[in-house]
Amino acid sequence: MARANPSPGGQLLRNWQRFAPLPFGKRLFSWAVGQTAPYTGSVGGVYTDVRPGYARVELADRRAVRNHLASVHAVALVNLAEMTSGVALMTALPPGVRGIVTGLSIEYVKKARGRLVCETHAHAPTAVTTSVTHDVGATITDVAGDVVARATVHWRLSPPADA
Repeated sequence: MARANPSPGGQLLRNWQRFAPLPFGKRLFSWAVGQTAPYTGSVGGVYTDVRPGYARVELADRRAVRNHLASVHAVALVNLAEMTSGVALMTALPPGVRGIVTGLSIEYVKKARGRLVCETHAHAPTAVTTSVTHDVGATITDVAGDVVARATVHWRLSPPADA
């Protein structure tokens, strides 16, 4: 069984900087994130930009993520928002701070069709001395730039073990 990385943000950024410039590097980075969090990888999103506190993920519209109405399934959209918010937040957290999702809320604005883009700007606290809840927003747009969904991911942040 894999062990959790108590402070993944720095490693995520180093991996992004190492892989992103390479041919297929963004796909390799996305695959590696999916190996660390297997359910996250199941939706097949590809990270296209990662910076401290920011992540952008693209999701191709394909049969595996569609529903019976020929649009991207609601749960695929939630998964996309969670995976985007996770990398954005982890790369913004102070060293040693850990986070886990404790809740999600999402508003579906219109049917999601075609290539989708999810973006998250995460502003993390500069210090975490006690466990706190921290909300991170994620916006999903279609190729026309129309918002198809807005999500809020509720994270429980915990201080470093030695704090």
